[in-house]
Amino acid sequence: MRASGEKAVPCFLVSRNGRNAGKAARRLAWGVVLAAMVAGCPPPDGVGAEASPAAWGPEHREKRSVFRQVQYQRGAAFDLRASIIPVGEIFSGGPPKDGIPALTSPTMLSAEEAKYLKPTDRVVGIVSGGVISGGRARAYPLKILNQHEVVNDRLGKLPVAVTYCPLCDSVVVFDRRTEQGEREFGVSGLLYNSNVLMYDRGGRPQSLWSQVMTRGVSGPAAGRSLKTLPVELTTWQDWRGRHPQTVVLSPQTGHRRNYQANPYRRYFASRSLMFPARPISKVLPTKSEVLGIWTGRGARAYPLVALAKTDHTLQEEIDGLKFTLQYNPRAKSVRVVRADEGLQWMYSFWFAWYAFHPQTEVFRAGR
Repeated sequence: MRASGEKAVPCFLVSRNGRNAGKAARRLAWGVVLAAMVAGCPPPDGVGAEASPAAWGPEHREKRSVFRQVQYQRGAAFDLRASIIPVGEIFSGGPPKDGIPALTSPTMLSAEEAKYLKPTDRVVGIVSGGVISGGRARAYPLKILNQHEVVNDRLGKLPVAVTYCPLCDSVVVFDRRTEQGEREFGVSGLLYNSNVLMYDRGGRPQSLWSQVMTRGVSGPAAGRSLKTLPVELTTWQDWRGRHPQTVVLSPQTGHRRNYQANPYRRYFASRSLMFPARPISKVLPTKSEVLGIWTGRGARAYPLVALAKTDHTLQEEIDGLKFTLQYNPRAKSVRVVRADEGLQWMYSFWFAWYAFHPQTEVFRAGR
């Protein structure tokens, strides 16, 4: 119950009519999967990428005609009144706020100590001074990021947020210094375009931030950009071979998780999305892996399948800014080895990149 005169601030609002009840029920099914993953439990039998509402019991089918979810969180709500994205397109991913626990000041291991990693495990790599600089290297395995999504860390004195959204396979590293001061980020439990919405802990009030949009979408940070930092997504074998002195995120995170299990294996194998995203483009398969590069005026997607058909080293240019890409056929990864100031990049599935960059160009081999 609210005290007299106290206003409830909506955390999120999702409304779908009967025509979309099947899709809504599927999203609810996936919410069960994600919540089970956060709790460290396997998903219920029959709930997965191809789960159907028809497999549910009568108590669920009775609710299919109208799917409406409204949540209020006293003392922890996100004020969406000034949201720069459509509030009706913000969805609950299943776990509540901080149900997917972000990590802060994590324990790191030497490469020799990281016995839990396999050569083919994918890692996010960053280097002090940028991945092009040859500075001190740090690696963050996706098998851990799968279950935490945000790591608040420091490169020397620089506060950084290493972020990963499994639903979009999107990797972005941010400078945590904002116009509102240094921020520590958590996982809100909310999604926009199937992409994680982070929030800034300690914000008064707290703001929501879109990972792929790279900016605040509500609260005092609405419309404010986050500075991205140079990043790589490659295999542990490739990263360690080029950075033998790297340190790597320890699996001793303080949370009980099975980091050897991949809760998104079936999702990656399916062409379907868990949650809606728009616009959608059929230029590439929905879950094609791309490197997205952008400037203040232009954007271009580099599909890994197209890069595999090149001589593996490309000299490219966007809006007069030049950069060099290098594709590694063994790791099936691409990295930026040189870039002019003003270029930014991230890794993502095609659908997520296009949803936030609908005017993007697409690189094609042999053009």
